[in-house]
Amino acid sequence: MLDRRFVLENPKIIRENLKKRNVSLDLDKLLALEKERRQCDALLQNANGRAKKIAADASLSNDEKREKGREVRQERDQLRAKHAEKTKQANEILALLPNLTHPDAPIGADETANRECDQSKISPPSFNFPVQDHVALGEALDMMDFESASRVSGPGFLYLKNDGVRLERALETYALDMVAKEGFSIHAPPEMVRGEIMAGAGYAPRANESNAYALEGEDLHLIATSEIPLCGIHANTILEERDLPIRMAGTSRCFRSERAAGQASRGLFRVHQFTKVEMVILCRPKQSPAMLQELLRIERAIFDGLEIPYRIVEVASGDLGAPAYRKYDMEAWMPARNNGTYAEVTSASDCQDYQARRLGIRYRENPSAKPIFAHTLNGTGLALGRAMIAIMENGQKADGTIQLPPILHSYMGAETLRKPR
Repeated sequence: MLDRRFVLENPKIIRENLKKRNVSLDLDKLLALEKERRQCDALLQNANGRAKKIAADASLSNDEKREKGREVRQERDQLRAKHAEKTKQANEILALLPNLTHPDAPIGADETANRECDQSKISPPSFNFPVQDHVALGEALDMMDFESASRVSGPGFLYLKNDGVRLERALETYALDMVAKEGFSIHAPPEMVRGEIMAGAGYAPRANESNAYALEGEDLHLIATSEIPLCGIHANTILEERDLPIRMAGTSRCFRSERAAGQASRGLFRVHQFTKVEMVILCRPKQSPAMLQELLRIERAIFDGLEIPYRIVEVASGDLGAPAYRKYDMEAWMPARNNGTYAEVTSASDCQDYQARRLGIRYRENPSAKPIFAHTLNGTGLALGRAMIAIMENGQKADGTIQLPPILHSYMGAETLRKPR
């Protein structure tokens, strides 16, 4: 959430930012509601002043004081109700305002405007045989079963089997080992959270655009990422400056209702349920630019270890999620996707104080200082399904087996994925 005073004092900046982000929102209505809210405040103060004068007026009898006091109380009750309603309506619009946008972010309506920043030192492999996608490879090696999952749960689900399960677990352990070495505390968080935590992290509960699943009749929502419960750990708390930055990592199942058509959703790339290792950092405002680069460095190290070709892109303004001030995506080379292309496998976002303001995450510079909103950042340690796609497609051999990157040999107890006997 943006600072209310900043929004009211800088409507031009907010309008320009909404245009950059390709967001349609009635800012004029918010400004009108805030004007009415302030008018209610002024009238309430006036009524309170009149009530005090009535109580202190020696020329009035007790009966007259009671009668006039009753009239003022009724007026104040009406003003409070109006003030509460205007505040509620204004807050609903304020909560929908996206974060500001870093001045260096590329301007554009969608991912086609993303700007490439760098590439890995590993080049995409070449093959002297017909390339298969991860679905064909996984089914041939008895690692995946999409057909049964579709019958049991519907499209967008799968059964991992045999080496599919082992590979997912190996990748999870590898990613957790990597982030732990970087000083992140490891969590297996709740995979359901209350609505206020969901909304505080910037994921609108029950909204069509949230891609979130909600439990009917309960104030509980399946998480889309462990970023949500990790941020929630420190909701409505005041931290000590000496404890910052706080580095947390979570491994969890993630649930998203979104599902595109065609190759964009084929196989593991976009499913309703997947496992992901996520990193979250809470820090002082001056630290957040360096922390964003730290997240990127760790993400690169993880994929360098897996020997997967990738590129880094800075995300365009219109493709930023509401909480992100600046965001980078890592896109891995997937040989069978659209006859060979890069596709998103991780992201790293600086959210500034947008989430902290909504969740009430603050810190003090010293015991007597006024609390300050912290900055939050998040980055993908490893989205296991998408990493599996890249490993399988880049490591495939002419005989249908898959060569694993050396870093995974000890985790898997094998160098190659083969069909079980």
